[in-house]
Amino acid sequence: MLKKTIILFLILNSVMAYSYVVLIDPGHGGDEYGATTKLTLKNSKNKYYTRMIKEKDLTLVLAKKVKKYLQKKYTTYLTRSFDRSVSLEERAELADTVKADLFISIHFNSSSEGKSSGFETYYLDNHADVAIKKVETIENKDLKGEDKVINQILIDLVIQKTVVNSKKLANLVHEHTANYVEKKFQLKDRGVKPGLFYVLALSKRPGILIEAGFLSNKEELKKINSDNYLDAYAQGIAIGIDKYIESQPKRDLPLF
Repeated sequence: MLKKTIILFLILNSVMAYSYVVLIDPGHGGDEYGATTKLTLKNSKNKYYTRMIKEKDLTLVLAKKVKKYLQKKYTTYLTRSFDRSVSLEERAELADTVKADLFISIHFNSSSEGKSSGFETYYLDNHADVAIKKVETIENKDLKGEDKVINQILIDLVIQKTVVNSKKLANLVHEHTANYVEKKFQLKDRGVKPGLFYVLALSKRPGILIEAGFLSNKEELKKINSDNYLDAYAQGIAIGIDKYIESQPKRDLPLF
């Protein structure tokens, strides 16, 4: 009996060791609120009140939901599991520590134009799109310290290593996310786009950055701030990741 138990233990640990590791990154946290806005709500007594909505809170909720779906099949981690500050470098270091195969960074968008709407998925690559550069400026602002700035040579090396898989991952995640939220919640599909995001470059592995809707759009905000929307979006992300992993070469378990 003891021998069988030991063998079972070895098999289970071998499977876990050789399973895919997915690191889910809830954007911002702590002193970094990300995008913020106000939402007017009605309480049980039909009285209106205003609530501050912070990107950092929504990214954490969505990330935890994605983890819930993925952990049934894969080893999953969060870069933060509560509201705390995590630098871009710390997020990248964690990817190395847990030996992540995939890096999924979750964000919500904002624009000075209140009518901007929709969801989009980014992968690391060079481009010349002015509109994308505005998003990059917002999401890269957490990089601190002159000695920590990545030079273009390093970025190019990471792109060369990861772009094919990152683009494939982005397309699959976006496709299945669209299946869950585009028609049901009437959200605009803004597509899959290349972007130079430091958190993806620093992670040095296939990864994507998700912008799951605009907090600055009052109508869209009502949808985003609902559990149904966040749960549907999480399912789309998880299925897209699952399809990507299924498309990869199978890993052989060690012989013992």
